Amino acid sequence: MNFLRRRRASEDDDDDDVANGSASAVHKSRKPPNTAFRQQRLQAWQPILTPKSVIPLLFLLVIIFTPLGIAIIYTTYNSQTLSIDYSHCDRASDSKFENVPSKYVNYHFQHKNSNPGFQWMFVNDTEGEQTCRVRFDLPVDIKPPVYLYYKLTNFFQNHRKYVESYDLEQIKGIAVSEDSVTDNCKPLLHRYINDEKKLIYPCGLVANSFFNDTFSSPVLLNAQNGNNNETYEMPSKDISWSSDRKHKFKKTKYNPDDIAPPPNWDKMFPQGYNESNIPDLGEWELLQNWMRTAGLPSFFKLYGKNTTETLSSGTYEVQIGMNYPVTIFGGTKSMVITTNSIFGGRNMSLGIIYIVVAALSLALGVAFLVQHLFNPRRVGDHIYLQSTDATPANFRDQL
Repeated sequence: MNFLRRRRASEDDDDDDVANGSASAVHKSRKPPNTAFRQQRLQAWQPILTPKSVIPLLFLLVIIFTPLGIAIIYTTYNSQTLSIDYSHCDRASDSKFENVPSKYVNYHFQHKNSNPGFQWMFVNDTEGEQTCRVRFDLPVDIKPPVYLYYKLTNFFQNHRKYVESYDLEQIKGIAVSEDSVTDNCKPLLHRYINDEKKLIYPCGLVANSFFNDTFSSPVLLNAQNGNNNETYEMPSKDISWSSDRKHKFKKTKYNPDDIAPPPNWDKMFPQGYNESNIPDLGEWELLQNWMRTAGLPSFFKLYGKNTTETLSSGTYEVQIGMNYPVTIFGGTKSMVITTNSIFGGRNMSLGIIYIVVAALSLALGVAFLVQHLFNPRRVGDHIYLQSTDATPANFRDQL
């Protein structure tokens, strides 16, 4: 009873507030503003698919995609390339050259498809340096630009933790303090050198896993003319993104005594860093290419290029320093010498996709045309697809 009395008293107070024009009695509506956007009245175009519109569109796709696909396939097919998987070069003889198994080589030349006759020999010197000597016969001249790539398979640079495992401020040249270095570099953030804890530069998994095989410094030796050997140089210059060279990577301001190289760099820096050997990341384009991580587990990285000189036919030899292990992750490593086209390397997948789409469009277009000619279907009037405002008033009042 007391509750009912309080409720009635509250209702009487509300009536008094309404009568007095109190602000608390103002009704607040949740209805959106009456605008075209809020009330979903924006103009839109919705195509109505009819035989007269679909069939010409399919034939138009055929007309556009067919020549485009043929042009892409023709252009990429004419790219010249030769590659060798040297992951198992340690199985080769250490005293003479022997033929490389065909499953480890791949090649394509524009005019001649003769076998380059890949041969290899494995050299393991007294200091533990392992070198794979690769020899091949180039049957044709290859006009510039000529590119030298290395290819890795089954290496997942796209792993989330791997991609984030570096410090952006470090590679920009800033001497970041130990407390300010990102935790993404862990566990490769610090290391002990002679019982002294030092900051790793550059820290993280990406830099530590840097590909460190070498390709003749990079020079290919042409042994065609006996003692008058010619050299074809493929310098590692201007091979990275210009934005990386100019903005992302800079020479560090660290004191060499305060930092240490990543563990996998000990062979490059056996005595650690000093004033003369501390790397300038702004000039180290091979590292810049490596740290621009790949999106797929099989990828190419540019190692060198020559944009001015023709790679003439003859017998060539490349000495590859075997420093990078790939068996630990079940992958392979290859050396690739190739030319490029306006569509990139010798990959005809894009052209094939265009041809497949054109073929499907042609098949569907012909099928729809035959169906429409011999067994047409009456098309309904489009006006019945248009919305109207002829909504009953009593129904609108219920909304």
